[in-house]
Parts: sequence; structure tokens; C-alpha cells
Amino acid sequence: MSRLLQGCSLSGCVEQVPAGFAALAASLRYQATALGLEHRHSQGDPLACGLGFAFHHPDLSPIEGVIHGWPDGRAHGVTEHTVQAACGLMSVHGRASGKAQGLGLDYVSTLSASLALQGALAAALGQLRGGRFSHVSSSLGAAGVLGVGQYLAGATASDEAERLLPGATCSKNRPPFVSADGVHFELETLDAEPWRRFWAAVGIDAEQAGQGWKAFLLRYAKAVAPMPTVFRQALARLSMARISALCALNGMAVCPLRSLAERRADEDLPGQLKQGPWAFDCSAADGRTLPALALGELPLSGLTVIESCRRIQGPLAGHLLAMLGAEVLRIELPGGDPLRAMPPCVDGVSVRFDALNRLKPVRELDIKSAAGREELYERVRHADVFLHNWAPGKAAELALDRADLARINPGLVYAYAGGWGHDRPGEPLPGTDFVVQAWSGVGEQIGQASGTPGGSLFTVLDVLGGVVAAQGVTAALVHRALSGQSVRVDSSLLGAANLLCAPSLQDADQPQASLLKGVYPTQSGLLAIDCQTPAQLEQLNRILALDPQTSPQRLDALLGSALSSQAAATWEQALDAAAIPACVVVDDLSQLAQDRRLKPCLSLNAYTSVNAHWSFR
Repeated sequence: MSRLLQGCSLSGCVEQVPAGFAALAASLRYQATALGLEHRHSQGDPLACGLGFAFHHPDLSPIEGVIHGWPDGRAHGVTEHTVQAACGLMSVHGRASGKAQGLGLDYVSTLSASLALQGALAAALGQLRGGRFSHVSSSLGAAGVLGVGQYLAGATASDEAERLLPGATCSKNRPPFVSADGVHFELETLDAEPWRRFWAAVGIDAEQAGQGWKAFLLRYAKAVAPMPTVFRQALARLSMARISALCALNGMAVCPLRSLAERRADEDLPGQLKQGPWAFDCSAADGRTLPALALGELPLSGLTVIESCRRIQGPLAGHLLAMLGAEVLRIELPGGDPLRAMPPCVDGVSVRFDALNRLKPVRELDIKSAAGREELYERVRHADVFLHNWAPGKAAELALDRADLARINPGLVYAYAGGWGHDRPGEPLPGTDFVVQAWSGVGEQIGQASGTPGGSLFTVLDVLGGVVAAQGVTAALVHRALSGQSVRVDSSLLGAANLLCAPSLQDADQPQASLLKGVYPTQSGLLAIDCQTPAQLEQLNRILALDPQTSPQRLDALLGSALSSQAAATWEQALDAAAIPACVVVDDLSQLAQDRRLKPCLSLNAYTSVNAHWSFR
């Protein structure tokens, strides 16, 4: 199987890393292998405060990569668990899951590995274009903040800021639902009419169905879905077979939650895991070279990306490419994207929308018309990348598929950020975040960790899928610069789910489990603690004046009362001084900018925005 970046390699001390970086190192190795990078063993000493690696190619100077714990360069107290607490991810997940708690997946580590590798690839592209890029740094904390970027924007808008705290809505009335025979399942539709018909068939009146529709739409923007109680009660009286029949009759999609065991049984899974979250298709070299960089420019400066995407996954991919210097031209329908008007707004634009699109000029085009397509063709002629996330088959219908655009620009990198990619399940299901969570096993993993019926209403896969899409585009540009070939790159939410669950799906060696990990009440606020070694556990017992040999199970039961004497912030300082990973759980996202560790990755304007993830030199 030919890999896109064969001839490139990665070196570094990724076997000997601090415990808090073990999951990150494993994901970095997996992604590098999927892209074709050979792994070189390094003889150097591992970093004491992060993870170091280097990207190599015979035509390039080595590119050093460093992943810090926090954006300010510190690494104290860093683990997957504590970063989820400090960056607000526990808070966003907790809005609908009942309380602030972790996802139960190495989400920030996976996100950080993808972003770090993308930064190294961007630096390589910069060198190939004549730039001087020898070092790129990033951090776990910055990856966590990027993950909650649109929620952070909503919570800090100068007008009508949202204050949605953990437990803001009933955790029982949100999707997924449970049938009379105990099957957990997701419902999905993007249109109100199938929704109305389905609930009428279930016995819900039009007024309540309308209330439910408004709540249902909030999932993507606000990570809550405060559904009327009667919805859950009505579905709990019906068998899964009856619910499926009513969905089919009324145009609703339904997807039972699948376990990881069911996912492992899929015949095509081994091939998907070996391939990684991207599918690359390379064409013959066209002889076109990428423009040279001027001194001081970012790695993708001077490159043009045409983006025609909606919602989160595709726009985030374009946003990351813009952060690397590309000029990303956003194509919108006449009248503009309706999501521009979703409150809260500043200067007439939704802050959530702006968080993903503020770096992009916009051109409104009716691409369904001949005139609109002709203008788009002309813009593609001079572009380097075309990125879309349209429904399957739409590109071919519009004569805007890879083959159509290759006739205009043979060297174009053609990128599709979809729901299922080429690996659609047998039944036709919408490729949306929550459906893919349910089908892929991600929902089951999150539900088991959270004590809920299913996945998170935080857009777990849309965010990771956007990062994966941008990473695939950057890798394709490197391949084009090295070989002259054009590339089609397909990525998907399912690919992101596979990446997130890869260690479990492959039965690979897992990072050593924490001895004690949880979120605990204190005199004021919640504290996330993650003891990963016997020494940390013994030290925690000593600090709390407990028997040093107290078992993790017993200590977990005692911590609520043991920590009640002081505030969470005071305990964090004490445990940090003892080298025990602990962080205050941020419940209000507007507090993030007050954390000195996170300040370097945030800007305070009409709302708090997330800065570029990488630092190059």
C-alpha cells in the first residue's frame, strides 16, 4: 500500500515521554505511520516538560517540533484529564451530561497530535517554498481551547453572552433516546417537516413538537437539547422496531448506538484503520510549482484555498489553513450563510460563526447557475486548494467534482470533508456528528464514562474532523511540492471517529491507566485530580493526612469530604507543588482568559477568540 509521504520520517523520544503525554505520543506515531512517515529512533534525552520530535526529508533541513503542556510553555499538572478540566471541555460536555466531567476518551491528546503533525508538515512546505522554518511549537492546552472555540465565543460575546453551565439542562431528556426494549438510539433530520410528521405519528401535538424542534437545533451550537419530557416518555413506550418503522415512513433517520465490539466486527474496519483518517488519490505531475515565500511569511502564505462549506467541520478546516497563512476565499450562497445571524451577534454577525470564519474574505455565488459556476471555475483556475463538505453526490451534480476541476487546474488539491467518506454504512444515514458518534462506537464510550445513554452534545467529531481535514490538505500540499502531483484528499467524521478510537479498536498497547482519576467537590469549586503513579497516590494521601497506603478506591470515596476544607484553587496550588496533576474545573468559559497558562492562545475583542495554534521560527 503506497503512502502519501513515503521518503519522509519522524524521529524523537516518543517512547519515553512524561506520563501525561503518553496518549499524545501514541496518536502521533499512529498518524505519522498512516501518512507514510518512517519512524527513526532518537538517542537524545526526552523532554522533561513536553514531547519533542523532528520531521525529516532528504531535501529539507530537519524540522524540530515541540508540544508543550500549556500555551505558556509550562507542563506542570498536565494530563488529558486535567487539560479537559482547565480548558472548559468538561464544562461544555457537562451542559447536557448532568455535571462537569471528562469525555472518557483521549480527545485533547488526539487533537494535539494532529495539530502538531500539521504544523510540522506546514513548516516542511514552507522550506520547500524557500522559507526558513526549523522549529514549530504547540501545546495540549491550546488544542483543548481550540476545541471549545465556538462555545467560548458564545460565552464571551460583548452582547447577549450565553451562560450555560454544567447541568444547565436535564440529562435525561436529551438525545439519545431509549426504546421500550432498551435500545439507545439517535434521531436525525435537518428539516422541520419530517420532524413534525414523525412526532405526530408518535402522538405528540404540534406545539410540543415545535418546542422540541427548537431544542433539537440547539445541539450543534450550544451543546444542549432541552427536550420536553413527553418526548422521552413517548418513545420509551415504543419498541425499536416500531420507532424504526415510523422513522422510515416519515423521513426521519434513526441510528441505534453501536458498541466498540460491534464496530470491531465490521469487515472493512482493518483497512480503514491502516489507511488512517484520510484517503489520498494522486494524479500525474502537471509541472506546476508552488510560489516562493517572501521573508517572514507564514508557510501557506501566497496559496489560495477556495472553501464552500457549512457548519463546523469544513469551516474549521479552512480556518486552520488561514491561520497558517493561506488566503481562504469562502463561497456562500446569495444572501450569505444563514448561520451568520445565529445569536449571540456582534456587529450583525454571529460570534460562533465569526470564530470559524473571521479570517476569510467572502464571495456570494449561486453555484447552481451557469454564471455562478463559470465564475467559480475561473477562481479555481488560479487556486491551489478546493475544499467542500457538500452532501454525497452534490459535487458531481453541479459539475464541480475532482475530474471537472482537474480539467481547469490539473495541479489542484481537491479536498472533501464529509460525514462517512467512502465508508458509508449499509443503510443511508446522515453524516452528522451525533449520528456518526452513535454508529462508530464513540457515543458508547462517552456514555459509559459519563453515566449517560450515549455520546456528547459537544461536537466531538466535527471539531476533530475539521482538524483532520486541514491536516490532510497540508499533507497533500507537501506531496505536491515534492512530486508535482495533484492530490484528492477525502476525510470524514467517521475517519475522525476511527482515529479517536484507534487504540481500542486495534487492541493496541494502551497508555498505563491512572490509579485515581476524577472530579471532586471542594469548599469552593470542583477539582480534577489524576494520580498516574504510586508515588503521586502516596503523596496525595500524605497531603490529606491519610494513611499513605490508602487504596485508590477508598481514597476516591474519601476525597469529597477530605477536600472540603479549602477551595479548589488552593488545592490545585498545593497538589501542583507536590507534582500531583490537578486542575480547577472551569465551569464558566468566560473565566478561561484569566488563566495565565492559557492567555498566550487567546485574544480579547468583541468576544474571546483563539489565536493561531502554532509558533514557527
